[in-house]
Amino acid sequence: MTTKQTIPSDEDLTAFIDGELTAEEAARIEAMVKEDESVAERLELLARASLPFKQAFAPLLAEAPREKLQAMLAAIPVQESAKSSPAPVFASRRRFLGALAASLVAGIAIDRAVIGIGARISAKDENSEWRAVVADYISLYTAETFAGPAPGREDQAAQLAGLDEKLGLSLSPEAVSLPGIDFKRALLLQYDGKALAQIAYLDPETGPMALCIVKSDKGPKAPDLESRKGMNVVYWSNATHAFMLIGRIPVDRMKELGEDVSKRLSA
Repeated sequence: MTTKQTIPSDEDLTAFIDGELTAEEAARIEAMVKEDESVAERLELLARASLPFKQAFAPLLAEAPREKLQAMLAAIPVQESAKSSPAPVFASRRRFLGALAASLVAGIAIDRAVIGIGARISAKDENSEWRAVVADYISLYTAETFAGPAPGREDQAAQLAGLDEKLGLSLSPEAVSLPGIDFKRALLLQYDGKALAQIAYLDPETGPMALCIVKSDKGPKAPDLESRKGMNVVYWSNATHAFMLIGRIPVDRMKELGEDVSKRLSA
């Protein structure tokens, strides 16, 4: 009698993606991926959500207290057998996030990063997929990530101007302002080979927020609401771009903010 194998947990699948399993464990999951469509789909979803954090936060780590980070990394065990594992080779997110945490405790802020998000997407669900990927890394932000004074209007305008050419937009501080919420910085990222703008804010009560914009030909869509990673999202699109406002502000307030900024960006 054949005993059905236990379905691997997300933690097991993530370790498989990161190349941290023994050859035997990796072979077991690889076999299940071939035999069980649900396992294959879950593995693909987790693999798509694997962000290259190391490249994204390289400027931060370059300034980090190296001795403290090295001590933290040295304390995390690494299985030698993972080197021979047939699993895909990705940088270990666990080790990197440990280093990132140490950097944030030291008070080092991220200034400007370009994140290449290696996401394979299906055309029919493109708008949903990019929001899921964005939510993954926004969920890593804390109030300490954006510590320090808010830039003045002139600095805001200069940062936004750096996004205009890539996005084909003309963004002004007034168009992207959120009442009672501090503008912190504008970043240029990359999603599926396309420029993605992230305008980061810090709400004094609920923490980090972001307005993200990417080119899209999916057509106009009125603002709608969803929840991702414990955060509320208002998303909409016009003929040329898709937008999302994400944060931990209550739903009613988030809806008001999203509708307000969508009107200003359409004006």
